[in-house]
Amino acid sequence: MRNHIRTTALAATALLAALSLTACGGDESGNDGKSDAAAPAASSTANPDTGKAAEDAKETGGGKTDAPAENVSTTSKGSTGGSGNGNGSGSGSGKSSSGATGGGSKSPVTCTGSNTKVTVTKVSRPINHLLLTATNTGSATCYAYHAPALRFDDAQAAFPVLRDSIPQAVVTLEPGQSAYAAIGLSGEPDGQELHKGTHLAVYFTGKANQGSTGAAAELTLPAGTSWGDNGFVTYWQSEMADALTY
Repeated sequence: MRNHIRTTALAATALLAALSLTACGGDESGNDGKSDAAAPAASSTANPDTGKAAEDAKETGGGKTDAPAENVSTTSKGSTGGSGNGNGSGSGSGKSSSGATGGGSKSPVTCTGSNTKVTVTKVSRPINHLLLTATNTGSATCYAYHAPALRFDDAQAAFPVLRDSIPQAVVTLEPGQSAYAAIGLSGEPDGQELHKGTHLAVYFTGKANQGSTGAAAELTLPAGTSWGDNGFVTYWQSEMADALTY
C-alpha cells in the first residue's frame, strides 16, 4: 500500500516537473514572438522618418523645384536680350532694331559730291542751257541746300546764282532720288565775251550758305559749251521742269 502511494507521488512529481518545463518553454516562445512582432514595428517607424526627411528636403529647397522656372527666365532673356549666351547677358541683337528700329534709320546729312552722283547734260529748251542732276547715292537722306556753286575751268569767281529761283522748301533727297538745277550759259546779248568751257566743278553748300561743304563733283562739259559772265545757275529744285522754267 505504501509502495503504491509512493509510486503515485513520484508520478505526480514527474508530471509537475514536465508541466513546469512546458510552461518555461511557452514563456520563452512568447518572448520570441514579441521580438518578432517588434521588428515590423521598427520598420514602420522608419518609414515615417523617411517621409519626414523628404518633406524637410522639399521645404528647404533640396528638391530644387524652382530650377525650371529659372531656366525659362534665362532662355527668355537670351532670346529677347541679344546674342543668347544662355545666361541672360547677351549683347542685344534686338536693338537692330534700330534699328532698327530697323536698324535703325540714319540721320539726314548734307548732300555733297561724296554721297551724290552729279551729271551735266545739254538741253534743247531753253536754248543755251545745261541741266545739272544730283542723285543721292548714299544710305541716308540728304539735303540739297540752296544753289550749287559752279566754277568753269579756271574762272576766278563762282558763277552767279539766280535768286528768283529759290524753292519753297529745302530739297530733300531719299536714297536714289534726284535734285535738279539749270545753268543759263549766257544772259541777254550785250556784247559780252563768251568763253569756251571744257570742265566744270560743282560745289555743295551747307545749311548756313556760307561757302562750300564736302567734296566737289568734277565734270566734263558737253562739247561746244560756251559760257558768259552774265550767265546764272538756279537753286536746287525737286522737279526737272521747275529747274528748266528759268
